[in-house]
Amino acid sequence: MNTIHFQMPTRLSGSPIAPLADADRKPLTKKEIAADHPTWCPGCGDFSVLALYFKLIERRKIFHEKVTTIAGIGCSSRFPYFVQAHGAHFIHGRALPFASGVSLSRPDLHVFAFSGDGDAFSIGGNHFNHTARKNIKMTLVVMDNWVYGLTKKQTSPTSPLGFKSKTDTWGAVDQPINPMKQAISAGATFVARTTHTNPNHVLQMMEAAMDHDGFSFIECLSECVEFYEGAFDASNPRKGGKFDLIPPTHDVTDEMAAYKLADEAFPGKFGIFYQVKRPTKNAREAQIQQAAQEKVQGQAPWQILQKSFERMR
Repeated sequence: MNTIHFQMPTRLSGSPIAPLADADRKPLTKKEIAADHPTWCPGCGDFSVLALYFKLIERRKIFHEKVTTIAGIGCSSRFPYFVQAHGAHFIHGRALPFASGVSLSRPDLHVFAFSGDGDAFSIGGNHFNHTARKNIKMTLVVMDNWVYGLTKKQTSPTSPLGFKSKTDTWGAVDQPINPMKQAISAGATFVARTTHTNPNHVLQMMEAAMDHDGFSFIECLSECVEFYEGAFDASNPRKGGKFDLIPPTHDVTDEMAAYKLADEAFPGKFGIFYQVKRPTKNAREAQIQQAAQEKVQGQAPWQILQKSFERMR
């Protein structure tokens, strides 16, 4: 088999060209970040979230090799197709386990997971709870549209009572879950809520989530204009609704206060409900690895392996 050898390019003087430091690199433009053309229905709220994700990458000077976009299955989970960077379109409900592995093995990356209400809270419900309690460093944005849109209008975990779909033609009878209450009770250390109709607020929440050292969860209301048009009109001032921010007096470290806010009737409040500092699984595992390495410091790999075999006798 032929072996291909790569050599660093050199200047005319013969010395290697040093790689550019991040400070010397220009921020990426939307054109450089965008990949395939989005295939959502015209008017879908996911367009807004994608555009703001691009703006976040550009504003924070995150380069191609430092951003990772991961998603499961569903309309919103098409995200990785449209972003020119590392990413994976993983299997249904399993975006968070995959993203956890990336986060734990590559702490230098910014890991973003995008999901829908079905992907995150139905088939991926257990993964959501465990990723939250483990406090793995990543940002999860759930575009909640209260319906299974990709499979053409079935009742989702967040569909309100009485919603008529192909699976509940008589109207939904199952109590919908409350994503905010679930995230807080599961142990997420950053919990926020926004809506695609307020782009500036979406960007603010994504920036705050990215800066948080731990598991960051954002519920973003994202209207499905094809199968649940008008679902969020009550939260849109342009359609007669109201967009109420969380009062500045709210203590984001008060879990019970955050839970009460999350229990308000729709449209409720928008902003950061809960944010606390707690050691991440990333930090704890790094400590475990360091302690293990210190015990075998100075030993050759074969010596470490031999001792392991001796303990097994």
